[in-house]
Amino acid sequence: MTDHMKYHELNLDGLASPTHLFSGLSHGNIASETHKGSISNPKAAALQGLAKMKYLADLGLKQAVMPAQLRPRLDILRAQGFQGDPESILKQAYEQDYELFCAVSSSSSMWTANAATISSSLEAKTLTITPANLSCKFHRSIETIETAQRLQTIFPQANHKPALDLMLSDEGAANHTRLAPSHSKPGIDLFVYGYSLENPKILAPNIFTARQALEASQTIIQNHGLDLQRTVLAQQSIKAIDAGVFHNDVISTGNLNLFLYHEYSFENQSQVIEELASKYKATTNEELVLIEVKDSEISLKQAVSSYLFNSQIVSLDDGSMLILAPIECKENKAVNQFLTKLIKVNNPISQIEYFDLRESMNNGGGPACLRLRVLVSDEELAAMNPHYLLNDELYGKLVTWVKKHYRDRLEPKDLLETGFYHGIEAAFDELESILSQQS
Repeated sequence: MTDHMKYHELNLDGLASPTHLFSGLSHGNIASETHKGSISNPKAAALQGLAKMKYLADLGLKQAVMPAQLRPRLDILRAQGFQGDPESILKQAYEQDYELFCAVSSSSSMWTANAATISSSLEAKTLTITPANLSCKFHRSIETIETAQRLQTIFPQANHKPALDLMLSDEGAANHTRLAPSHSKPGIDLFVYGYSLENPKILAPNIFTARQALEASQTIIQNHGLDLQRTVLAQQSIKAIDAGVFHNDVISTGNLNLFLYHEYSFENQSQVIEELASKYKATTNEELVLIEVKDSEISLKQAVSSYLFNSQIVSLDDGSMLILAPIECKENKAVNQFLTKLIKVNNPISQIEYFDLRESMNNGGGPACLRLRVLVSDEELAAMNPHYLLNDELYGKLVTWVKKHYRDRLEPKDLLETGFYHGIEAAFDELESILSQQS
């Protein structure tokens, strides 16, 4: 099948929920903590994300939508002893355990780069999916069961693995990069970890917590049946983690034969890059295009604040690449100069498109955080649930739905209003109806 079957990169983007808030829940994510307590705009968050999806779909790329998850999670609050109708339960939680209240109200499922790790049938025997347990952060760990169920609905033909044991902290595809000559040819896989449960020689960060366990990445490699000769395991830079690089996709990114990375991406970086290049050459008989960004050119602080490396690089029909960057990259002088220079020198990237994703960015998620890359063959694409594929009809319905149900100003206490929760329930019922009726 793989000798003649064409493969496509499908972007599965998460949709922000009506309870998109700035609660500062993600310690180690500087943007999240910086904007804690700010007034959010859920309507803008959802529309900004949909605009990015529509732009890429209009370019001819395969684009799908991952629906938001219903929040607040009243079942969790009830399990903690809060009782009564929705308004009573939320009021009790707000007054007695504000941190829990915010956690069960989070819209964090919008960042689908953390939803799962997915191996294509070019690297595994079949399309294989492991939902991330996200055990490092409580507000994210409560997504896993619904995420797994939704992925099974969207990709019914795939080999769905259970989430890893909670002891093995797994943050999904934000720490996984596939590199290959084309979407339709075999490549290599880079897995990045931040700490080890068992190896005392692997030092942990000093300021922030590393989120991906070495043993989690190793288990996924084994469970997906990946070839170790086509796999690279690398430790994330301790210096970078302590500077706010909570996932690898905040400090390096790759697309096909291109790997763009910061000087402080990995521990033992020269060895990591050498292994990537040699395994890529051995697998593909081609050279990997490596672009290292020096700290003197763009500092770790600038990389984190602009989310340069969380830009989304996509391949176009003419063989060139486009980098979809957050507007913050244009506003940062050093980063803007770098990107302007990048498209003029000899590398596959020929275009830049800046996108306003400020609502997501202010909560610590850039363009790449919002999407889960899924490499699918023609056959696998045909077997997908078509209701989740973005087209003009679905886009129009979702925009109308968002404008009807989302507020343009929200803070946590607003969730206590009479009827607010029932309004969200009704909105999600309507969303499921929209998805089930797609042509």
